[in-house]
Amino acid sequence: MEKTYIMLKPDAMKRGLVGEIISRIEKKGYTISRIETKVLTAEVLKEHYAHIADRPFFPDLVNYMTSGPVVAMIVEGPDVILGMRILMGATKFEEATPGTIRGDYAYCTTENLIHGSDSAETAAAEIKRFFGC
Repeated sequence: MEKTYIMLKPDAMKRGLVGEIISRIEKKGYTISRIETKVLTAEVLKEHYAHIADRPFFPDLVNYMTSGPVVAMIVEGPDVILGMRILMGATKFEEATPGTIRGDYAYCTTENLIHGSDSAETAAAEIKRFFGC
């Protein structure tokens, strides 16, 4: 069974969309094998977003991601990495199609509700980073 890392960002918590998003994941047929609410630190975010840490918007991203708790999940199922990427929708909210999580609920690219691993290697690293396994 394939595993991926999914994180509901602070805006999902603030807007009361956690239940709706989890429901969509479960209705798709995926299993949430582990779930925790976490408060992220700037240090963890620098590691998680190392590939964009030199970008001018990075300090704003850290401020946003530390503005409230997140919901960290390990989600399992057949082809779950690709399936979750489709279910989430495009990162840029204006490109996310209706019927996807971002297409239905995101109103800007920074606060786009959800993060999901983009490959098996990334999923393994993110699961280790956020769950230690």
